[in-house]
Amino acid sequence: MARNKDRKSAEINSSSMADIAFLLLIFFLVTTTIANDKGLSLQLPPKPDDIEQVDIKIKEKNIFKVYVNSADRLLVEGDPLEDVKEIRDMVKEHVLNYGKNPKMSDSPKDAVISFKTDRGTSYDMYISVLNELQGAYYEMYAARVGVTPEEWRELASKTNEPDMKKIYDEGRGMEEDANGKMVSKFPMNISIAEPSKVGGQ
Repeated sequence: MARNKDRKSAEINSSSMADIAFLLLIFFLVTTTIANDKGLSLQLPPKPDDIEQVDIKIKEKNIFKVYVNSADRLLVEGDPLEDVKEIRDMVKEHVLNYGKNPKMSDSPKDAVISFKTDRGTSYDMYISVLNELQGAYYEMYAARVGVTPEEWRELASKTNEPDMKKIYDEGRGMEEDANGKMVSKFPMNISIAEPSKVGGQ
């Protein structure tokens, strides 16, 4: 039987393909989670107008000085330092001195870490040094309550739970002062000084 050559080949109706593609696009936009860059968790100081000017005298031995210049060179306590990671143990030694070494802090409450940069200091270096300074405190807090630094960071995110908050407060040495206000006898005293303008604009 001869086939009809004039018969057209069957075609798939593609008129609804645009609708399907649009629905898929909407589905992926709704269901996809985009990671947010949270940045640094730093509490910025209040505006100068809101600050009550108080002259605080700090003993020189209680201040641990860290300086990074415009070439990302590190100066710790007046001496050059090549490896940023060494700062962590140096901070811990300074803070936990308890007056044993007359050139270091009297107590964790008195210890102040002074971190100063230059206008030309790279952000990578700034973050690396700040990470080591904060990491030193997290390790000290974790050791006070007998957990690892990783468990301490997880604990810090669960302070809305009463049991976790109690351990967290114990690690930071929280206690009630004479006015009934909770204060830390083991505060994270990291002073970030205004950058100098030597190497930048």
